[in-house]
Amino acid sequence: MAEELVIAVVAVICACAVYAMAAARVVKQYERGVVFRLGRLRDGVRGPGFTTVIPFVDKLHKVNMQIVTMPVPAQDGITRDNVTVRVDAVIYFKVVDAADALIRVEDYRFAVSQMAQTSLRSIIGKSDLDDLLSNREKLNQGLELMIDSPSIGWGVQIDRVEIKDVSLPETMKRSMARQAEADRERRARVINADAELQASKKLSEAARQMSGQPAALQLRLLQTVVAVAAEKNSTLVLPFPVELLRFLERATPAEAVQAVQAVSGAVQAAPAAAEPAGASPVATEAVASEAESADVLNSADVLNSADSADSTDSADDRSARETVPHRG
Repeated sequence: MAEELVIAVVAVICACAVYAMAAARVVKQYERGVVFRLGRLRDGVRGPGFTTVIPFVDKLHKVNMQIVTMPVPAQDGITRDNVTVRVDAVIYFKVVDAADALIRVEDYRFAVSQMAQTSLRSIIGKSDLDDLLSNREKLNQGLELMIDSPSIGWGVQIDRVEIKDVSLPETMKRSMARQAEADRERRARVINADAELQASKKLSEAARQMSGQPAALQLRLLQTVVAVAAEKNSTLVLPFPVELLRFLERATPAEAVQAVQAVSGAVQAAPAAAEPAGASPVATEAVASEAESADVLNSADVLNSADSADSTDSADDRSARETVPHRG
């Protein structure tokens, strides 16, 4: 009798232990527990920690509440400006209502993935290529709204959507490279044109200031001569006074001839004075011959202008005498 009592007590203890083990559940911090009793949803969601259910009657479903990172497979599409592209993205979402995530949708992960793919193809068709390449932040916001609207009823919240990469055909890449190169060349030409315009304005202003001050013009001429002489070459530079040119413009033909002859004598005397020690006689004769030929040409031009002026005056006198009537 005593043995039967002991066996009964041990059996009860074992049954209680088995029942306790079957009824005990542990919900982690990032999870929420949803209990179904005989297929019916029990009110309330079990929080993290230790909880119990009725074995063989209740069924506990644990739902992960962490943010899920889900890559969206690359989608092929045609943009609004008829360019074929391949776009892939990534979506971040989390479950905010564990009961709705279990009851309202069979598999919320698969549902969110399919919705992301269709929304991505839709956003490709509504956008231009430039928007896909340079205005991704706006497209990300639009894509997030498109996915978040139906997923709210599933107990899922879309945290963020990012377009990862936009792949273009090779022909389109080459066309864009040529376009970028042409645009850079255009900007370079505009910058060079602006620089030339500013330089011409500064030069024009400097010319106006120097024209009113002949001494400044002479100093600039001397600076040029010094710069040329510093190169240590065989070029002979003879400064030609600007006042002499103005004098020739105002002088009579005879005075002009005398002035040209005086300048020619100076040109002929300059090579001999500037000839370095050991210079070749042939080079000296060449310089002298060039100076003489220049003098002859200048003298011929002045004499021709003087002859033309005299012939014009004589023709005017003859015409005046013919027009005056003979008296007496």
